[in-house]
Amino acid sequence: MMDLISSIFIIIGSVMILISSIGLLRMPDLYMRMSATTKAATLGVGFILIGTAIFFWEVGIVSRLIIIIVFLLLTAPIAAHMIGRAAYIDGVKLWDKTTVDELKDKYDKDTHELKGSE
Repeated sequence: MMDLISSIFIIIGSVMILISSIGLLRMPDLYMRMSATTKAATLGVGFILIGTAIFFWEVGIVSRLIIIIVFLLLTAPIAAHMIGRAAYIDGVKLWDKTTVDELKDKYDKDTHELKGSE
């Protein structure tokens, strides 16, 4: 029974990673690609690690996998945000059909300061 549950989690994780790779190929600009890959890949790897923890079900392995999952959930979104911010500062263009640019005229590229919403 545990093998079946473990396999289901691993298959769900693999599908999420597949969705992430499709998003990487299909999205029109850097920002949308990062959004698709960060969310789907983080969930995909998380599900695979949960499936692995269920399969082995030993204290040492499960505790390490939980630490890895927490680390992944904390660092992947922050890393994607920082890469996106660096790309915006560097002038990577948004997709032509993007309707909202919340940082336009609020971000000083010389001092790297963000003006508040006034």
